[in-house]
Amino acid sequence: MAYIGAQPRLGNFQACDAITTSATTTFNLLVGGTAIFPQSAQHCLVSLNGVLQAPISSYTISGSTIIFAAALTTDDSIDFITILGDTLDLGVPSDDTVGAAQIKADLISGTTALAATPADTDELLLSDAGTLKRIDYSHIKSIKQIVNGNFGTEQNISNTSYADSAITLNITPASTSHKVLVIVAPNTDGYVNTSDHRQFYLQVLRASTVLMIKQIQIGAVKNPTNDYVYGSIDGTMVYLDSPSSTSELTYKVQAKVSNTANNCNVRFNGTSSAGHSTMTLIEVD
Repeated sequence: MAYIGAQPRLGNFQACDAITTSATTTFNLLVGGTAIFPQSAQHCLVSLNGVLQAPISSYTISGSTIIFAAALTTDDSIDFITILGDTLDLGVPSDDTVGAAQIKADLISGTTALAATPADTDELLLSDAGTLKRIDYSHIKSIKQIVNGNFGTEQNISNTSYADSAITLNITPASTSHKVLVIVAPNTDGYVNTSDHRQFYLQVLRASTVLMIKQIQIGAVKNPTNDYVYGSIDGTMVYLDSPSSTSELTYKVQAKVSNTANNCNVRFNGTSSAGHSTMTLIEVD
């Protein structure tokens, strides 16, 4: 790079020429008879009468001159003035000039790697159409919360209109744009003491909104002693709901039978069945 005047000397200590004092505050700074231009008062070491002077309060620098706070006399002695050199400005790298070779190999190591699932407030870097941006982990993880319920009370429903079962669960979404994945695994069986088939119905609701209906047909089931017994019903239902709400939401399961003849009924968590009914609500983004 070209300069007007002397080229700056970066990091080069230089001793100024001896200065003869007089009754004034201002003295020229020379090195080898040539004017020198310190970057600032802090870039100089100045000793006067055997005492190092404090920059700014005792002296300042203006161009190639030093200006003392108080006028000197011919009896004063400037022991030395040392120029410490100019600060090297590294500047900012040009676009597309920093590559893998300029990055430390251990920049990301075992000491900085995540040891567990990121917290919601942990920040990640991503490229948005070529622009590097940071984003909280909470904005990119798809599963926001999981609510699970187990229901073990035995219940019989023989209504021909839908009646509530004990399977009900609440969730409060964090955003209106989030969806709720509803997974219902009811432990159900059906009973009918006739050779005809009967229909059993299960439905999933959010409050009073019906989300999904499942119809199951079952015939009479008998045990080895020819007694009518309950037959297993697969009532598993999965539904992805879009509630568009941040209020508390209630999901539930209802059941009904096609008719009440022949003791037709749906049983939840019967003594002849193993396990409980479950409902799982998963908020997803």
